[in-house]
Amino acid sequence: MIRFEAIRQRAEERKGGAAALQAMLEKHRPDHDRLRATSDDRILADMTRRIFYSGFVQKVIDAKWPGFEEAFSGFDPAALNIAPDDYWHELTSDERIIRNCAKIMSVRANAAFVRELAREHGSAGAFFAGWPREDQIGLLELLTKRGSRLGGMTGQYFLRGIGRDSFVATLDVLACLRSAGVPLSSSGTTKKDQQLIQQAFNEWADETGLSYIHLSRISAYSIDAPH
Repeated sequence: MIRFEAIRQRAEERKGGAAALQAMLEKHRPDHDRLRATSDDRILADMTRRIFYSGFVQKVIDAKWPGFEEAFSGFDPAALNIAPDDYWHELTSDERIIRNCAKIMSVRANAAFVRELAREHGSAGAFFAGWPREDQIGLLELLTKRGSRLGGMTGQYFLRGIGRDSFVATLDVLACLRSAGVPLSSSGTTKKDQQLIQQAFNEWADETGLSYIHLSRISAYSIDAPH
């Protein structure tokens, strides 16, 4: 696998130089202190937003988001955990939100998930901030098993959205990894692929001292992947 310095140089060339690239990176920094202080309702809200983004135009979800906040009781996990079946049934016809039954019911399941994390770790934010960044694939596996509809790219974007230091394996990032010599499959999504991706980012982090967010973004900026 090639050293990350070569990837960074390529990104600088594509983005107008070292200063221009650094300016782009400054907009995106992990903040685990803020994440630890994030309330459980905001964690659940971000989970929900990411789930509804999948398969829908994001600006449509954003435009309706005040209605989501109202319909889902401010995403208070405690309140949602005791909400009766009728509450959830009525949401399936609530015009304030996107009326997708499966995604609506994922909020019910994830409210229970967030409550479990809070009981186990003090808060869901503390749990996500404390998980070792060297094992993001383990955290993604946990999201898939214990959460609802939080697998794949949804889980990755959720972690990025709450401020956790994490990579997102976009097509551009996968193309960069392949060009660097990482032997990924054609899909880039197998369990072995995930292990190889994690290993590559761990090695690059050790080499550079950069955050995983910056490593991921530089990787994406360095190459044009076929879409």
